[in-house]
Amino acid sequence: MSKKTPKARITTTEVIEKIPEPELIIEGEFSTERVLAQNTQAAITLYDQSRYGELVKGKFQYALVEALHLIERNKMIVKDGKKQLNFDEFVKKARKVEPKFWIRYCAYSDLRNRGYIVKTALKFGADFRVYDRGIKPGEDHAKWIVYPVHEAETLTWYEFAAKNRVAHSTRKRLLIAIVDEEGSCTYYEIAWKRP
Repeated sequence: MSKKTPKARITTTEVIEKIPEPELIIEGEFSTERVLAQNTQAAITLYDQSRYGELVKGKFQYALVEALHLIERNKMIVKDGKKQLNFDEFVKKARKVEPKFWIRYCAYSDLRNRGYIVKTALKFGADFRVYDRGIKPGEDHAKWIVYPVHEAETLTWYEFAAKNRVAHSTRKRLLIAIVDEEGSCTYYEIAWKRP
């Protein structure tokens, strides 16, 4: 005589718990030097988690490099008028605004993928400010300022010293991000030393 194995019963509650929540996607509008988005739950959630964007006058503003990174991660769609921009179209438009956009984007994306929070640093005279892992803007100061450069680009000693002086005066460490032809980054930290 064989025993019958009882069939597993799935309750309605278990089924509901297993259905994943829909992905929250930010809808932005290309606006010359930035991307603007409404203050939605998706924007708030992403800001709270990883500090993407800045809330200014009731709207979220994203640097172009931030927006492209979010497009690449399927967290944002960006429209120019009624047309939704794909990755390549966005890069083409952004390069018209920022000639070194692709070099800056490679460094930004690489640092974000490594787990750092990266924000623009124009008021510091740099491309980016980078917060150490686990630190969010407002909790502590940025650890580094970053200048992305293409591997074939040259800097004069004057330009190099000026970048180092900016880092020193803002009490941050200087990172030079060297971006190669494939978009890979190598970082050099530079510091002033007194003999």
